[in-house]
Amino acid sequence: MAASFPLRDCQAWKDAGLPLSTTSNEACKLFDATLAQYVTWSNDKTLGGIEGCLAQLKAADPSFAMGHAISTGLKLIGTGSSVRLDHELDLAVKTMVEVSKAQSLTPREQLHVSAVETFAKGNFPKACDMWEQILQDHPTDLLALKFSHDAYFYLGYQEQMRDSVARVYPFWTKDIPLSSYVKGMYSFGLMETNFYDRAEKLAKEALAITPTDAWSVHTIAHIHEMRAEVQDGLEFMQHSEANWKDSDMLACHNYWHWALYLIEKGEYEAALTLYDAHILPSVQASGAMLDVVDNCSMLCRLQMEGVSVGQRWHNLLPVTQKHTRDHTLLFNDAHLLMASLGAGDSQTTQELLSTLQEASESPGENCQHLLARDVGLPLCQAMVEADAGNADRALQLLLPIRYRIVEIGGSNAQRDVFHQLLIHAALNCASSTHRNVARTLLMERDALKPNSPLTERLIRRAAAAHLM
Repeated sequence: MAASFPLRDCQAWKDAGLPLSTTSNEACKLFDATLAQYVTWSNDKTLGGIEGCLAQLKAADPSFAMGHAISTGLKLIGTGSSVRLDHELDLAVKTMVEVSKAQSLTPREQLHVSAVETFAKGNFPKACDMWEQILQDHPTDLLALKFSHDAYFYLGYQEQMRDSVARVYPFWTKDIPLSSYVKGMYSFGLMETNFYDRAEKLAKEALAITPTDAWSVHTIAHIHEMRAEVQDGLEFMQHSEANWKDSDMLACHNYWHWALYLIEKGEYEAALTLYDAHILPSVQASGAMLDVVDNCSMLCRLQMEGVSVGQRWHNLLPVTQKHTRDHTLLFNDAHLLMASLGAGDSQTTQELLSTLQEASESPGENCQHLLARDVGLPLCQAMVEADAGNADRALQLLLPIRYRIVEIGGSNAQRDVFHQLLIHAALNCASSTHRNVARTLLMERDALKPNSPLTERLIRRAAAAHLM
């Protein structure tokens, strides 16, 4: 087993102040190998990939509680299935809890198990509180840091995502394995809260240490996107491609960012070429939810630009249909809906909406289901209305929730697809009052992101309709 740093055995974890309740050195090393691949966004073939490591980890010590916590936590954090529908996942959560009760764990390990169990119930904020409790006493617990980072992202808790890393950052000295990746995580939180200069400085520091850090590349891609630095963004992605294309869990997303610059420039054919070469093949190979939403978002953006995407929605539908009833994240639901609307599959659209309605009425602590009534359902309904050509109704549904869409999670760049949807709905309205909304939205967009070619195109369209 090879890695960029020596994999830690029982004693090494104890020396790091993070003792693990197992006597198996092999289990400890496999836990480390799994964690490293999660943080670096890659299945390392020399380690056997994440799935390979988890299988070996289970064999090395079947009653290793932290082995269960990382294995089940990774399945859950991928948001590709839910305990409501996936019997195996539900059983994995229950097994993890039973295993933890059968032995005396450290308080830190017990909190890890409780946090994963709480996340499985859909109570992401409470799970984050538990991970934060761990980090107060153990600031170099990378699993707690990364799980909370991802969960904050799903919640749209941008400041928490930034501050969670800020609180522990001084403890991450360069001798600690993967410390440069913590720089990358911190830079992403800074970028999402508009500290672009500081974010860029940290991301570049991380890349100077580890040029293959795909997450730090991704932060810089975001910064160029938010500043409408299209040419700089394109050049950066081209020059760095060799460093991040093998980071299989994030490569598709980085190609998606690359494609956004091309869409911004109006180079639609080039964007579709990138889609066909990298973005669709990624999702067909992985089925990963991040790849799914990237595919849906990109085709939706191209359609709003008036581009014909041909049979691409139909090629994507077999992947998205499997998740129609998941309702793990509202962010996912909205993107899955793009695919069924794009492919003209009214049955899947109806199934998604009706089961989301049922989830929103179900009792319990699931934060996504609780948010569905006020934000998720109106957003999805607006998308259906816009697709049906009912722009005025779409606008009526979107305007009251526009400042709450952040609550469905994702990044500022990812959620921009919904802002664009709002502007297009306003531009297509029959009512003159509603069409005036387009003018105000475009002025606002231009002020926030000056020199955006996409905004300029929309302004020209509004001017032609005598709205500007």
